[in-house]
Amino acid sequence: MEHVIVHTDSNGIPTAVLSRGREWAVGAEPVRWFERINWWETSRRMPKGSGGVDVEVLQLQVRLGNSAKSALATMYLQRDGLGGGWRRRESAAGAA
Repeated sequence: MEHVIVHTDSNGIPTAVLSRGREWAVGAEPVRWFERINWWETSRRMPKGSGGVDVEVLQLQVRLGNSAKSALATMYLQRDGLGGGWRRRESAAGAA
């Protein structure tokens, strides 16, 4: 998964995502949820100090740049438990 930078407003709501050198503007209200993960598939040990069971996920409707005419695409981000940043999940066909 690729690490991305998420820009937020003063309330912590995502406004843009910087991915692969491009800026994607958030064009709709984000959807946030938590999922159970199989930590043993990515690590030999459960990360010390973290539950390692649930991970925060964001579904964002984004458009390339700030043009309102640009088509919306769906982007899924997963919270990086170690550094607190975000990683981009593989997108579905036709997505960003």
